[in-house]
Amino acid sequence: MELLYYTRLARRNWPLVLLAILLGVGAATAITTVTPPKYVATISMLVSGHDREGSLSTAYQAGMLSAQRVHSYATLLSSRRVVSQITEEDDVERLQANITAEAVPGTVLLRATVGDPDPARAAALANALGERFAKLIDQIERPTPSSRPIVKVTLVDRAETPEAPVSPRPVVNLVMGLLSALILVMAAVVVRDRLDTTIKSTEALQQASGSSTLGIIGYERNARRHPLIVRNQGRSSRSEAFRTLRTNLQFIGVDRQPKSLVVTSCLPAEGKSSVSANLAITLAQAGWRVILVDGDLRRPTIPAYLGIEGTTGLTDVLIGRAQLKEVIQIWGEPGMSVLPSGQVPPNPSELLGSGGMREMLAQLTEMYDMVIIDAPPLLPVTDAATLGALCDGALLVTRHGKTRREHMVRATELLASINVRVVGTVLNFVPLKDNSYFGYGYGYGYEAKPEAKVKAKVKHPVGV
Repeated sequence: MELLYYTRLARRNWPLVLLAILLGVGAATAITTVTPPKYVATISMLVSGHDREGSLSTAYQAGMLSAQRVHSYATLLSSRRVVSQITEEDDVERLQANITAEAVPGTVLLRATVGDPDPARAAALANALGERFAKLIDQIERPTPSSRPIVKVTLVDRAETPEAPVSPRPVVNLVMGLLSALILVMAAVVVRDRLDTTIKSTEALQQASGSSTLGIIGYERNARRHPLIVRNQGRSSRSEAFRTLRTNLQFIGVDRQPKSLVVTSCLPAEGKSSVSANLAITLAQAGWRVILVDGDLRRPTIPAYLGIEGTTGLTDVLIGRAQLKEVIQIWGEPGMSVLPSGQVPPNPSELLGSGGMREMLAQLTEMYDMVIIDAPPLLPVTDAATLGALCDGALLVTRHGKTRREHMVRATELLASINVRVVGTVLNFVPLKDNSYFGYGYGYGYEAKPEAKVKAKVKHPVGV
């Protein structure tokens, strides 16, 4: 499950992952280019003790002495006293940093390596180091100037000119650059995803709202300019998503089928007005007697979506300036009833919570199969909560990647505090490639062929 999570996370953030890979490859290439080549030459030396008497006991003592000395010699080999004899004074520190000496475990062998940008110079320095070190040990291991040394160092394997550099290593640098880039970018993506509280899946939406997700509406580029699903004769993935919402809405409760529904959201710009309008259209297309009420008395948008006159409407009915039947308009084919908001009043919350609103809503539920009210967002103002208390239920619209979990939790708690039934939620503006979008048909080449259109006559429409 974790592997699947990381795979989806990488696929969702593929531009960032690709950029990190390019940066990693570029950094590895730059490091490989600017790093000077380094050649390493190796020598081997034997440390042996002098056996004066030739007996077994003295030979053993000489061997033990050699084993003790070899570890000290490994440190002494790169000392300034030795290195200064094979190079110039100003180059001693650099050469010391490029000399590595070690005692071969379990033996009295001493191995030393010398690194240099020039392969021939590396071999020459290594051989010179071995010769000078052998002479130095010959001097310091004499008890007296005239006696023989008790320990001597013999150069066993001379250094040969190396053919290939040990650094830089392009393949290793490239692999390390790629791995480092992938680790860093995935760590950043995972941290950002963990800290991101926006809702991006139906699971997160259901967990935050405590109710089922009735619809998943995909994002389309033309949705802002053409928000209604009547274009292209309703053959699009977005149209199918609203038909699915219509079907799910029919089966949310057999005994408690709502006849009045408030459509709202947590915050503005989450698509609740377009969901209200398109849901009403799909219900009307299925034969329902449906009326769309623009209950947003602050920023009404339904008249602009439907292209109708909205100067008179709900406000005029509530203040007694007009009768209900005078302001209801018929839109589209088949006819869908629309009640615009009318003029923007100075006291929208009071009007929506008045007894006149309750009476008017009772009349509408008698006249129509479904009353859909487009209400303002829940969190900024109380209008939607007021309408929800008068209706049979509320439908919460969330925007993919924008609505936060804490906002949804707060909205549902607000509705629960006044006993408003949340019939379900809608996840809006879902990217078409997102795994949580299950649009069927029109995104996969399943659209109807023009020459194969079938005309059907529905005698008794049944809700869907």
